[in-house]
Amino acid sequence: MITIKTTEALQAFCDHAKNYPFVTVDTEFLRERTYYSKLCLVQLAVTGDNEEDAVLLDPLAKDIDLAPLYELFRNEDVVKVFHAARQDLEIFYIQGGVIPAPLFDTQVAAMVCGFGEQVGYETLVRKIAKQSLDKTSRFTDWSRRPLTPAQETYALADVTHLRMIYEFLDAEIKKTNREKWVAEEMQVLMSPGTYVVEPEDAWKRVKTRTSSGKFLAAVKELAAFREEYSQSRDIPRNRVYKDDAMLELASTKPKNAQDLSRSRLLLREARKGDIADGIIAAIEAASKYTAEQMPKVDPDRDKLQVNPALADMLRVLLKAKSDTANVAAKMIASSAQLDMIAAGKRDLPALSGWRAEVFGDDAMRLCNGEIGLAVKGQKVAVIPL
Repeated sequence: MITIKTTEALQAFCDHAKNYPFVTVDTEFLRERTYYSKLCLVQLAVTGDNEEDAVLLDPLAKDIDLAPLYELFRNEDVVKVFHAARQDLEIFYIQGGVIPAPLFDTQVAAMVCGFGEQVGYETLVRKIAKQSLDKTSRFTDWSRRPLTPAQETYALADVTHLRMIYEFLDAEIKKTNREKWVAEEMQVLMSPGTYVVEPEDAWKRVKTRTSSGKFLAAVKELAAFREEYSQSRDIPRNRVYKDDAMLELASTKPKNAQDLSRSRLLLREARKGDIADGIIAAIEAASKYTAEQMPKVDPDRDKLQVNPALADMLRVLLKAKSDTANVAAKMIASSAQLDMIAAGKRDLPALSGWRAEVFGDDAMRLCNGEIGLAVKGQKVAVIPL
């Protein structure tokens, strides 16, 4: 088993990989104590049974430069294959400013091929590669050196079996002419905006039931401060303050340290120093918002008038269509999207692209009273009205 610890060795593998149509990639990382993921290991494999065809890359090795890997990621002649790629791609985009392309995510492809919702790698290994995985090293500290033989074996298996899985799913997608479906799904993963949280937009990720402008202004400023503080010090958001404490602060609007001391949910460390100063400054900034500056939630959120009977019929239609197409239902439309359609919303992913072909067009006909649903044996059929 080869572990790459020098830039020269990495360059040699990447030069080797350029001669193959695809390379499988996986990572091991830690994020419990940091804002950004700490990359601890990269696994790489190309087709072949030789030792140099599947390797481990140690990004923690002294003075190693990952530039050859990023160059490989930019090589348009080599498909980069991941499973559940989002967190891996975030690491490479944040650290190297690169998003691998062309990109193939086997989890997305498996959903397109009817393997179910958010199918796990272990399931695909069992069903496609007809192998089992030893998961005993899954929750280990990947930053510690040296790695144990069990860790190395576990890590390498994440890319060696992936080769067969990719070839199987790629063939299935081409056989069913669903390349466009997968390409549409890859667009989100390929977008840099997927991996960057701007502090001024951080409030949109905080769940709150109130639409009060003054309250939301406080949430916006508090969330922006927390995001900037976490990013600049590379610590988790919850180490600054948790969402429930943020909502409490937005409600009580503390003006000084004495007010902060009365908080029930704020961490003790956040009641003094830079965090306390930031909280008070955020509340002060929010108090100066004009009516035009007040943040607003989706204006349709509270006005959504769902037709429950239509929503139920849409769920039946979705189940029938997903079964016929052999694609995961949640990949076509979420339960929330079905409710939105039943309430009259139309600017939704479920009604455009490949989803429209599979489900959305008939969903619109159902809403317009142009078709009905009938049970024929074990299946639900669409009938014109």
